[in-house]
Amino acid sequence: MSVSSNRARLIASLERLVAIPTAYPPGDTTQLCAEIAPELTRLGYRVGVHKEVDGLENIVASIGEGTPHLVFNAHVDTVGVGDRGDWRTDPFVLTANGDRLYGLGASNCKGSMAVHLWVAEEIAKRGGPRRGTVTFTFVTDEESLGPHGMAYLRQAGLVKPTMLCLGAPTSNALITTERGVMWVAVETTGKAAHAGAPETGDNAIERMLRLIACLQRDLFPRIAARHEGEARSTVNLGQLQGGSNTNVVPSRCRLEIDRRLLPSESVERAYAEIVETLRASGEPEGSWSAELMRGTNGFASAADGELVAALAGAVEQVTGEPARFGTAIGASDGRYFADDGIEIVNFGPGGGSEGHAANEFVLASELETSAAIHLALVERLLGWRG
Repeated sequence: MSVSSNRARLIASLERLVAIPTAYPPGDTTQLCAEIAPELTRLGYRVGVHKEVDGLENIVASIGEGTPHLVFNAHVDTVGVGDRGDWRTDPFVLTANGDRLYGLGASNCKGSMAVHLWVAEEIAKRGGPRRGTVTFTFVTDEESLGPHGMAYLRQAGLVKPTMLCLGAPTSNALITTERGVMWVAVETTGKAAHAGAPETGDNAIERMLRLIACLQRDLFPRIAARHEGEARSTVNLGQLQGGSNTNVVPSRCRLEIDRRLLPSESVERAYAEIVETLRASGEPEGSWSAELMRGTNGFASAADGELVAALAGAVEQVTGEPARFGTAIGASDGRYFADDGIEIVNFGPGGGSEGHAANEFVLASELETSAAIHLALVERLLGWRG
């Protein structure tokens, strides 16, 4: 089959995917799964559509038997359109302009889904893998960092990879290291009073400001000093909410913190050091509380691991150039498998800066190259039965 026909198939697939709204909220994938699952079944895959919550459906499609078990993943929920006036094209109509294909989710991550569907069909044409199992997962609830997509599939035992390759907008570079992510909520309490006599109350916002000052003085500089290669440990004060009215001394205040962890750091320890710092602040016991909202550790896959080496080799085979390695800024669904002792790689078409923005696009040439690399990866790892 010619290169041009491969590209046409990929574009046609992406066109169909972009036309199906899957924006979060709510990240509803019912329509998309209803269209894709029967097609994978016809190709000979064992297909399941799994959900924990109505509307948040996830596809698991497998071919082959036993190990090694290579799992591909692409999340198919997208961010919302945002301000429609910022889009130069209809976000739900894939629109070509030269090599660029514009549409909501084109880069993050329906481009990877189109690639994976193409690869799934090519594997089936070749009779499946000679050894082991290949599984394709198409999931939702990624944009919300929620538990009802890939996290649910892992928790329920529906996906058990020995190697995990996640479709991500990496411009076909390998991302083998990813920081963990942790969200922590801190709440302070006080006593409401009339603003005309603030001394009769206990201001929860002022207490929170003192706690923030303590964190900024005693903990945040230590966090900022931590590095592993290009990855760095970070903290961000993401939300601060308090008070009921301007003329009332506030009795409650809430802070939400985003913490990104190096692979050598653990959620347990990172949460503990926040709590320890708050305890040392001098604020009265019972006047504040902390809650671990969510947290997953980071991961680092060895450069000489079977998956990484095979993928790097596939890149060089297809492009004639050495594989490029990138650095992750965000967090992927790979984080749910960080403690499972498996190889994890993020790899796919599209650039990270294109996702989550108006006029999102992916390059058609990157789609085509990525598809060829993925197919070469499967051949290198598992071979063909036919």
